[in-house]
Parts: sequence; structure tokens; C-alpha cells
Amino acid sequence: MTALYGVYGAGGCGRGIMPLLREQLRGVDARLVFIDDGEQTESVNGHAVWPWERFIEEPADQRAACLAVANSRIREQLFERCTQARVEIATVRAANAVEMDDVEIEPGALISPFVTFTSNICIGRCFHANVYSYVEHDCRIGDFVTFAPGVHCNGNVHVQDHAYIGTGAIIRQGTPERPLVIGQGAVVGMGAVVTKDIPAGVTVVGNPARPLVKG
Repeated sequence: MTALYGVYGAGGCGRGIMPLLREQLRGVDARLVFIDDGEQTESVNGHAVWPWERFIEEPADQRAACLAVANSRIREQLFERCTQARVEIATVRAANAVEMDDVEIEPGALISPFVTFTSNICIGRCFHANVYSYVEHDCRIGDFVTFAPGVHCNGNVHVQDHAYIGTGAIIRQGTPERPLVIGQGAVVGMGAVVTKDIPAGVTVVGNPARPLVKG
């Protein structure tokens, strides 16, 4: 059986995911390539770089892609493209990531080294969890959410679709009766300390986090 795996995106995100995928598939007879429609080089870090059309046309009995593109809206578009082409959406998980009890993660997650999930957590499609991030108990994470490195997501937090949480951000714990909510498409800036709900589409920065005012 010929298996073909593509890391969609040959930028920094994809280059960080490829070694994890390679390790995950150790012992499996599979060819690993980057998929990138804009990249001009033929190879990156020893792996061929193909446009989407080449990836689809290459003979294979099994075809899967992991979506290593930071922009969540593009990630959703690529998810639809793969689904329509019947390309499996692959999940990539670092060997040292920690997952405790009753953690449900939908397909397409990219889980970097030293990420921790504790207990009773639900996570949607194509979640990106960068290095040293954690998700504590009783959290709900939507589709196409991105955690930059070192995000601290404490218990009883609901993060809605397409939210972006910046490097080192800290999200205060909610309660079972009133979870802290980060709205759809909201952006939490690097190092921000989130102490209350963030409305959909709003960017917050600082400690405590407040809406960004553009001068």
C-alpha cells in the first residue's frame, strides 16, 4: 500500500510540523512531502515541495494532509478543499504531549512538543497548539483555533471558532456556571492577561487585557 502524506504549508509552521509527522510515521511505508502553491523551491529540509495539483495527481493508495497554515480562514478553506478531494485530514501529535482524562480532539489538530491537556476537554477541528501551551479542565475549544507558544488556558474557558491566542497569553479560569468566553475570531495579543469575556472579532492586549485602540 502506497501512503502519501502532505504537510500543507512550507513556511515556519509547516517546517515545525514535518519532523513531528516524520516521527509519528516511523516504521510506516509512507512518502512525506510539503504542499505549497506559492513556494518556488523544489525541496525544503530534504522533503519535496509540490503544488496541490501534483499532490492530488500522484498515484497513492492512501492520501492525507495536515494543514500547517497559521491563518485560520485559509486553514478552513484548505480543510474544505481536502474534504472535497477525499484527502484525509491528518492529526499530528508530538510524542511528549500530555493528554489526561476525557479529552476529545477533532481531526486535523497539530500538537507541538510539551503541550498539555488535562481533563474533560472538547476541541474542534484543526486546532493548532504550539510548544508549551496548556489547556486545563472543562474547556471547550472551537474549530480552527490557534494557540501560539506558551498559552496558559485555565479551566472552564470557552474559546470559539477562529480565535487566535498570542504567545504567552494567560486566560483566567472561569466557573462551571459562568465559563470565561473568548468570542469567534477574537485575537488575544502576546503576553495579554485575559480576566473577562472577549466579544467576537475584538483584539485585546495588555495586563489586564483591554481592546486595542488603533491611533
